[in-house]
Amino acid sequence: MEKVTDNEKIVYKDDRMIILDNSNVTDTLNTSPIKSEWFVALLCIEGESTIYINNKMYSIHKNDFLLCHPQTIFEHKITNLDFKYCGFFLSPEYVKQISLISSNSWNAILFIENNPIIALDEKESSLFLQYYNLIRSKFETESQHHLKQLIDMLLQAFIYEFHDSMEKRIKIDPPQYNSANNLFISFLDILVNSYPKQRSVSYYAEKLFVTPKYLSAICKEISGETASDLITRYVKKDIENLLKQPNKTIKEIVNELDFANLSFFGKYVKRIFGVSPKEYRENIKYYF
Repeated sequence: MEKVTDNEKIVYKDDRMIILDNSNVTDTLNTSPIKSEWFVALLCIEGESTIYINNKMYSIHKNDFLLCHPQTIFEHKITNLDFKYCGFFLSPEYVKQISLISSNSWNAILFIENNPIIALDEKESSLFLQYYNLIRSKFETESQHHLKQLIDMLLQAFIYEFHDSMEKRIKIDPPQYNSANNLFISFLDILVNSYPKQRSVSYYAEKLFVTPKYLSAICKEISGETASDLITRYVKKDIENLLKQPNKTIKEIVNELDFANLSFFGKYVKRIFGVSPKEYRENIKYYF
């Protein structure tokens, strides 16, 4: 465990979590895209900021809650001098340990991917700050014998509270613990958290000890998309991110994403975007 001084953005960090408190942004940010390996949960408590999340622009204002899964691509652009936020980064392994409520609802996963910024009301925002300040205070007091257990319980309680708030915005399917749903979530876990992503259904099927046909059938049943569709969905995000980085050559992207050669990559991009990699770059606007 490591405590960081209060004048830094990172208040506390270990291999499970990072606690952030950025109360003094002193300049305009204009950074290259970065990919988060952890879950992100941040609340804007003052000011506003413009940020790109998975290549889509969002404005963040007071009481907006940023919630993102691992492998999300961020790019900060414009931040007002009065912009303040606080929150957590949580490792995927830790979230699995503390999540008593199912986080494996496909419609909830999709909702968060499509709505990474959630506008909270004053009551919801105040509730988050209560949990945040209480958790933070535990790390600022003298060492406690059951500190880890206390933090786990507080985060679990917050997850329950947040789950209730989410149900006001979207119908969350009840937890499913059957073999089909477990297989689907295991497939998503491998797909989302791997990089570069394998594009063959058989690769994932082999890891999950099922046939490609069965895996696709389960994916279609639960999500409405085949395993191949889901693979393409996430590979497309990686390609978009890299093509929007002007410092990356097409050849470097081919190598980074583990394509066989330039020709195969060009045909793949043409199929999913309708244009060649070069044409895609010519058509997009860079925000640098």
